[in-house]
Amino acid sequence: MIRSYLKIAFRNLIKRKGYSLLNVAGLAIGITCCLLIFQYVSYEKSYDKFNKEAGDIVRLRLDSYQQGKLQWKSATSYPGIGPALKKEYPEVLNYCRLIDAEMLLSNDARDIHFSEKKGYYADPSVFSMIGVQLQKGDTETALDAPDKIILSQTTAKKYFGNEEPVGKTLVQKGSTIPRIYQVTGVFKDYPLNSHLIIDYLVSYKSLGKFQRLNGDTSNSTETSFGWYDFYTYVKLKPGTDIKQFDAKLVAFCDEHMNNQEWSKKNNVRNELHSLPLGDIHLYSNYNQEAEVNGDGQTVSFLFLIGVLIIFIAWINYINLATARSVERAKEVGVRKVLGALRSDLIGQFLTESFVLNIMALVLAIIAAFLLTPAFNRFTGRDVVTGFHLPKEYWTGFLSLFFLGSFLAGIYPAFVLSGYKPVTVLKGIFKNSSSGILLRKTLIVAQFITSVVLVAGTMIVYQQLSYMRNQKLGTNISQTLVLEGPSAMTDSVFNGTFQPFKDDILHIHNVKNVTASTSVMGTEIYWTNGVKKLGSENKAVTLYNIGIDYDFIPSYEIQMAAGRNFSKEMATDKKAILLNEEAVKALGFDNAQAAVNQKVVRRDTFTIAGVVTNFHHLGLQKKVDPMIFLLRPNSRQYYSVKMGPENIRQTVASVETEWKKYFPEDPFNYFFLDDSYNHQYKSDQLFGSIFSIFALLAILIACFGLAGLSAYNILQRRKEIGIRKVMGASVKQLLVLLSKDFLRLVIISFFVAIPVTILLMNKWLEDFAYRIHISWWVFAVAGIISVCIAFATISFQAVKAAVANPVKSLRTE
Repeated sequence: MIRSYLKIAFRNLIKRKGYSLLNVAGLAIGITCCLLIFQYVSYEKSYDKFNKEAGDIVRLRLDSYQQGKLQWKSATSYPGIGPALKKEYPEVLNYCRLIDAEMLLSNDARDIHFSEKKGYYADPSVFSMIGVQLQKGDTETALDAPDKIILSQTTAKKYFGNEEPVGKTLVQKGSTIPRIYQVTGVFKDYPLNSHLIIDYLVSYKSLGKFQRLNGDTSNSTETSFGWYDFYTYVKLKPGTDIKQFDAKLVAFCDEHMNNQEWSKKNNVRNELHSLPLGDIHLYSNYNQEAEVNGDGQTVSFLFLIGVLIIFIAWINYINLATARSVERAKEVGVRKVLGALRSDLIGQFLTESFVLNIMALVLAIIAAFLLTPAFNRFTGRDVVTGFHLPKEYWTGFLSLFFLGSFLAGIYPAFVLSGYKPVTVLKGIFKNSSSGILLRKTLIVAQFITSVVLVAGTMIVYQQLSYMRNQKLGTNISQTLVLEGPSAMTDSVFNGTFQPFKDDILHIHNVKNVTASTSVMGTEIYWTNGVKKLGSENKAVTLYNIGIDYDFIPSYEIQMAAGRNFSKEMATDKKAILLNEEAVKALGFDNAQAAVNQKVVRRDTFTIAGVVTNFHHLGLQKKVDPMIFLLRPNSRQYYSVKMGPENIRQTVASVETEWKKYFPEDPFNYFFLDDSYNHQYKSDQLFGSIFSIFALLAILIACFGLAGLSAYNILQRRKEIGIRKVMGASVKQLLVLLSKDFLRLVIISFFVAIPVTILLMNKWLEDFAYRIHISWWVFAVAGIISVCIAFATISFQAVKAAVANPVKSLRTE
């Protein structure tokens, strides 16, 4: 029987090539889109899942409240938290702390050195908790004492080539106290689908040793509840309820932080919250993240788009199959007269549905394999060289595929198999009103989805354009930023920077040079509590930037009141600048009222001036309250403001001067506008993916619309012939054949408006500075949808309108 079903199915598909081609093409495109999106989603959701212990490990987030208001949420916390939790809570089995260990490392034996940024001081538990796989060395001793370092395979090869690295040493340059590390292990390159990038790890006890050598007698790296730059991971007993554990952390915070004298004095309250290791990449976008994370909401949107696209393709099949009911009615009547049971006919039509879907699936899988390398490059995911879906995603997709194929085939099968042979063989059969209503409903559903995607795409690009074109309050164009030197000690550097700066200023095309501890687009980790002198108000957290005299004018930041730092004012060593947000946070009435007032920040400072607010970070985040300190010898960043001509030559000239003054430091630079706009990369990627799949969704919908209009015209060919004989023009016939479909598209447009507003307002919630959805977005989306639909329908309609009526009426 099945063999017979398949033979008839293939015969019918070959007989109706146009119908088959429309269905297979629409389904194949829909399934290909779905597979590519599922691959992207599966990769985004795979972060840190390679760690076998991930299910029991959480990272702690620190929330700080001042005067009852939330000031910040940080991915980092205090180093004393881990040991205290393990001691006091039986469900805490272990902890691991990581803190940035940026340094200039040198292999003096080979006279090579590199500026390293992707390394951490780490507890020995990093092997069992963070998934670092040691290939050479002993996990028990590799990080158990000061002055030990382990390297990734790639980093080890960079420093030692083909030599055996274990047992050799690396030197940290630029430290006043000699720091020599023994290489005690080599670990497998850390997976790229992790929220961390790890090139090397230094023993945590090394940090404690260096703190003691610098005069820290408080053992702060083990006990501090004030130094919040540490990523703290906690391993819980299997089965521990995270919500219940978080509830216990309230009492822990009160005992160790909130009830302390400093916290009470400044009305500061801390909260700790747990986030499972596998959720960090998609659901953690707080201060001091180790890397730029993804966006769980965006991934969910894309997953939904993938499902919607394949459903649009199945809707096409249902519409086209039921529209062909008149064409196949006589076939059903004859087969029933010859003894075919309804179950036999249902089996036949379901077989045809599955054959079409499986043909489309095979084509889609081939297309997915061919398109994956290009799609990965487009999304920045070069780690996957070929199409790959995890087993659980294949299971879910195939379940969706076969369920969808069955549901898409079952309705047409019941409709077609239910025809009464007497009616259809007498020639008085016509499509039922319920079938017509269903097809109209499905068309409306298709175009609702299409309009939502078109309008959504426009809103995404509006928001991106708004962020990129909004005035930042500062000028970041034509700015070459040099990463400061680290090989020199401070005493040597202080006598080197000014001559270097003077020589850079003599380069043609260089307009200004300024030094600072931070530049626009880089997160500020340096914070302090600040309060007005003599005020009963509590201290508020301000974000610190150390700058020289030229920073404000070089970046064209405007003064709201007061003045900039001046070399003529010896008292400026105890002066500060604030931004308008800081003035507000400290409780001053306005910018002018703050000038010449004193504030306490460890020491007493005078406010020399107030600058207007500017966007130090992208418009996804609000402007933070900032304090500017005079640090003429800042060595983190040098900003070189240039003219627009001869950029390459200018960069080469700057590099020559750099090598003369800082021969041991690599020349690392970036252009500030490119770096700043990098903050919008994930949103731009989302916009690009969104727009591509929106276009494909409309294309698939048009396939169905084209097929339906063709069958509608086929059924009305005699009516069209009569109307032409009676004098109807091509224009009148075009309106007649198009208006019903266009009416459905217009209905779809009005239904899509509230759906789009609801979904896109949800997406826009993540932006501190956002657009308001305009009415014209929907007008344009509606016009685009109507035009596309009309163009699709009119091709068939015009063809029918200009046809010779004799051909359709010759049998009458």
